[in-house]
Amino acid sequence: MRKLLAASLCLLVTVTATGCGATVESSGKAGASGRAGTSAVTLTNCGRDVTYDEVPQRVVTNDVGITELMFALGLEDRMAGFAMPDDRGDVTDLPWKASYDKVRWLSEGQLTKENVLDARADFVFAGWNYGFGEDTGLTPDTLETLGIPSYLLTESCRNGRTDTSRGIMPPLDALYTDLGNLGKLFGVEKRADALISEFKRQVADVRAKAPQGADRPTVFLYDSGETQPFTSGRYAGPDQIISEAGGVNITHDVEDSWTTVGWESVVQRDPEVIVVCDYGDVSAEQKKEFLLSHAPLRDVSAVKHRRIFTLDYADLVESPRNPSAVAALGAYLRDVAGRR
Repeated sequence: MRKLLAASLCLLVTVTATGCGATVESSGKAGASGRAGTSAVTLTNCGRDVTYDEVPQRVVTNDVGITELMFALGLEDRMAGFAMPDDRGDVTDLPWKASYDKVRWLSEGQLTKENVLDARADFVFAGWNYGFGEDTGLTPDTLETLGIPSYLLTESCRNGRTDTSRGIMPPLDALYTDLGNLGKLFGVEKRADALISEFKRQVADVRAKAPQGADRPTVFLYDSGETQPFTSGRYAGPDQIISEAGGVNITHDVEDSWTTVGWESVVQRDPEVIVVCDYGDVSAEQKKEFLLSHAPLRDVSAVKHRRIFTLDYADLVESPRNPSAVAALGAYLRDVAGRR
């Protein structure tokens, strides 16, 4: 993906490399991943206890964030492939270029049952609106009928408020939950614990320097959309990335993850900063030009002062790049607060 803060990437690479090749303790017969090959593991996933009878050997993932969670844990040798749209930028950039080179890119479109079967997958790691959806016919239930277990990205867990609303915990807690669960499933608990500890330290370092109280800038996350903006409620990654960086997400009260709102509410809440999510056929620069020229926004503080900051898609969905995004946005918000 596009460039992030070099220092944060170096920290991430260091932690990941420390885990790679490490010997992980296990009981019983040692499986290829470090955990006992035939011992069952029960994990809590989206509020349900799910038992996995064996260590997955041919994992298929959907999208960049989910795929890089596997890479961050050094599990590329357990992967049979990934599906990822071709609008996600340069996925061969640091810190996982070597991992991408090793794993088969199954599809540049939507993950399908055919992709899964073609890869001879024994496990699918995806999420609601991250590969799974009733409209596509690919769901955990349909995979179960094929004898293929799955794991749902915690950011995407449905919360029951509506049929499709998502999110059951703060976004970074979702990241730590998935790293911990994957660590247990694949027998790489020490690697997972090291990543979680380092990520928490990085975030705490930013939080300690972040603006406080009334000095915290208000922030709107703009993903896409002209008639209605697609943005982040309280359960998508940007909400906590913004708050840990020292800002206030103006759509924090929306009890969903990625969702649409009305321009009227954006204007009424008058954000001081707009964060643009960079991906897709419309470039970040084109999105910025739209925001600056969109008549209803002309009196919004962020537009009047041209305070528009860009983060990559992989920074903002649940992924091991979230702590680096907190650091990058934190530096920007400190500058904004200091210039008032």
